[in-house]
Amino acid sequence: MFETPFTIVGHIITNPVRLRFGDQELYKFRVASNSRRRTADGTWEQGNSLYVTVNCWGNLATGASASLMKGDAVVVVGHVHTDEYDDKDGVRRSSVEVRATAVGPDLSRHTAKIAPLPKPVAGPAPAAEDDAAVDDVETGADEGGLPLSA
Repeated sequence: MFETPFTIVGHIITNPVRLRFGDQELYKFRVASNSRRRTADGTWEQGNSLYVTVNCWGNLATGASASLMKGDAVVVVGHVHTDEYDDKDGVRRSSVEVRATAVGPDLSRHTAKIAPLPKPVAGPAPAAEDDAAVDDVETGADEGGLPLSA
């Protein structure tokens, strides 16, 4: 209820980890967002940096793991929180984490080809004569094959 919305633009700086917890899948990686500013003489200088751990669950984990890797420029939207834990020496630590609701490539730095996630199969297949009509309804595609909404 009192979640803090958050958007970060940066680069994936770690090799992402794909984990499974029962029937839930997690894709986890760290993102660095670095600011730069132009000085009075026209050169660039590094500004502050922000590092966050991004947690992608469910279908987002599936899509992100098939699309993103270390070094990619990304835009992450989600809810930010602080995770507190004790390290191996018993010292209390904290890290900034984002439970992502959307992740994608930063298209100012990459190009991307979009492909839908496969739909889960539930129950028997529809009759052969209805297949074309069912496909258009389920995918939201018109005759040109484009989705009706994102």
